[in-house]
Amino acid sequence: MEIFIAHQDKIPLTFHKMLHKWLAKPIICLFMEHILPKLSDRVASRYAQEALLLLGQRIRAARIERKLTMDETSIRAGISRALLRRIEHGDPGSAIGSVFEVATVVGVSLFEADRGRLTSQLHHATDRLTLLPASARKGSKAVKDDF
Repeated sequence: MEIFIAHQDKIPLTFHKMLHKWLAKPIICLFMEHILPKLSDRVASRYAQEALLLLGQRIRAARIERKLTMDETSIRAGISRALLRRIEHGDPGSAIGSVFEVATVVGVSLFEADRGRLTSQLHHATDRLTLLPASARKGSKAVKDDF
């Protein structure tokens, strides 16, 4: 892994002039392609792709039925218009919190329409997680000692 961090005051003058056309702030370059694949290189399962597309279409339909523009919806959800467009098109790179917030703003039910039932299910899931181990571990292999 190679990490390169440069600031404007440490860049050679000619290089700085060339970059100043594009950037007006410090340059930070991290080369981590070897650690994490690019989002575009990740492959989502067909089921996940279809689920994201379905949720995006439900969000778009609810927005249009409520006669909300993309600008109004994005302002209410606290996101950019471009992110709203990606959510409506089922982009797997959209942050799940943003997707849930937009769904809430336009009135798309994610789990339960009844808030009391949702709270009940949340308590049930919390109780269940309390009984499970903190992390999942693979079982150890049996030792073959029959030489």
